Amino acid sequence: MISSHELFIKAKQFIPGGVNSPARSFNAVGGEPIFFSHGKGAYLFDVQNKAYIDYVGSWGALVLGHAHEKIVSAVEQAAQRGLSFGAPTSVEIDLAEKISNLMPNLTKVRLMNSGTEATMTAIRLARGFTGRDKILKFNGCYHGHVDALLVKAGSGLANFSLPDCAGVPKDVVHQTLSVDFNNLEQVTQMFMQHGKEIAAVIVEPIAANMNCILPLSGFLEGLRELCDYYGSLLVFDEVISGFRVSLGGAQEIYQVKPDLTTLGKIIGGGLPVGALGGRAEVMDCLAPLGNVYQAGTLSGNPITVAAGLATLEIISQPEFYAELNFISEKLVSGLLELAKDNSISFQAHHIGGLFGFLFTKEAEIYNYQQVKLANQSLFKEFFHRMLAEGIYLSPSSFEAGFISSSHGEQEIDFTLTAAEKIFAKLKEQDLITA
Repeated sequence: MISSHELFIKAKQFIPGGVNSPARSFNAVGGEPIFFSHGKGAYLFDVQNKAYIDYVGSWGALVLGHAHEKIVSAVEQAAQRGLSFGAPTSVEIDLAEKISNLMPNLTKVRLMNSGTEATMTAIRLARGFTGRDKILKFNGCYHGHVDALLVKAGSGLANFSLPDCAGVPKDVVHQTLSVDFNNLEQVTQMFMQHGKEIAAVIVEPIAANMNCILPLSGFLEGLRELCDYYGSLLVFDEVISGFRVSLGGAQEIYQVKPDLTTLGKIIGGGLPVGALGGRAEVMDCLAPLGNVYQAGTLSGNPITVAAGLATLEIISQPEFYAELNFISEKLVSGLLELAKDNSISFQAHHIGGLFGFLFTKEAEIYNYQQVKLANQSLFKEFFHRMLAEGIYLSPSSFEAGFISSSHGEQEIDFTLTAAEKIFAKLKEQDLITA
């Protein structure tokens, strides 16, 4: 039986770095990535058939877990009708309508193929609508590998300690302003200097690409007020938080209305997808109605749409998010208690099916700088020991973790038992100050 190590050696011969996305490389934690063969429910199985409780969930896309029967059935039925048409289908309308009904701030929706494509289009549309060039983003917030947004980004870029990205012209990022997340004073100062030039503010309302950082009270509301005052658009990047933290996304939880919203992950049911939605007068600036061009041969692919529709139907059931939040709370509160019992400096947050944890002495974490100061060595040690126990966590302290509806109390209890043993070992071996 071939091993992950053998596959990784072969992969490096034909794929740059041996992976098709840097976040999979294990560069942030050391060692080599695991190659998986299949998944079911809350579990992933590697090529040697070892089982792992999966807290990555295809980076948040699998809110129902792996190979959910209804999703697989929807994909199979759609595939029998044809793989791709490059032409309109009725199910595209159904998905757009469903999203709009669940997130009323998205009056119109354009389906795309990735979150990156959605954020790229969002900033182009904001510039076209306002006639301005500058974009304001936040340090540690990652919005896909869009040239203009690869400035002090989190996620994989943080793992490689790259403040910017080679190949991005300076003239492109010259129009991007970046300030600290949760710092409304810095935002205000930027608007005072550049207000008439700022086309949009783009933000992850819950920063899930620098762990899991929640907005401070008044922060998102302040962004809305500043955008209204200066005539800029407010763009919520809910590629991760959309349909993961609540049925209406973070904008429903915090009751702040963005002009544009980017979505992905869950609305594809595990298949590649992206979407941009928002106010009709802004969205109608997209071609063919307006002069802001965006296109995609596979946009609205019928198989992806079928998987997305089936997913949204299931998560719309009563108590779905209450149960998801209950499981997340059990995991996070359990980890916090175990860390405290072992005198380990540890902090964790959760909201809906999204969670994050850091080894840090900070009482609260509000921004990217604080995340970067967390104990990375201790995280790496914890990650690999949990992996050996059959727990697959995000292989970077800058990434969030994800709970699915397939995670039950049995999986959480198993995870906490493993964590209890590992915390005790870390304390015994005096590694907690590493």
